[in-house]
Amino acid sequence: MSRYTITVIGNGGSDPDAVIGYDPPLRTFFLQAFPDESGDDLALWLGTSDREFETVDALHAAARSRGFDFMPLPKDVALLLAEDFGKDAVRPPRDGPLAAFLRHLQSK
Repeated sequence: MSRYTITVIGNGGSDPDAVIGYDPPLRTFFLQAFPDESGDDLALWLGTSDREFETVDALHAAARSRGFDFMPLPKDVALLLAEDFGKDAVRPPRDGPLAAFLRHLQSK
């Protein structure tokens, strides 16, 4: 799983320590921002389901629909995310018992 620090704007402010990345087991891009005081809860956490956001553009659209923005991405982060996604393209499909279990959990 990759994790890169970016700035997310929204919620009446900005979070310069937000995290964007790619999760190979879930085959999705994710975004986490605006933790509460305890650090246990996030105001924004996208990309927790299998293939939820297969592109950064889809992730960006979802963030914007919730009142948050993170574009434009720094060029180095955009290149690293593309590289992370490309590495996942050569992995074999996930069709074992764990994949079936995850699909079962997500169907509920």
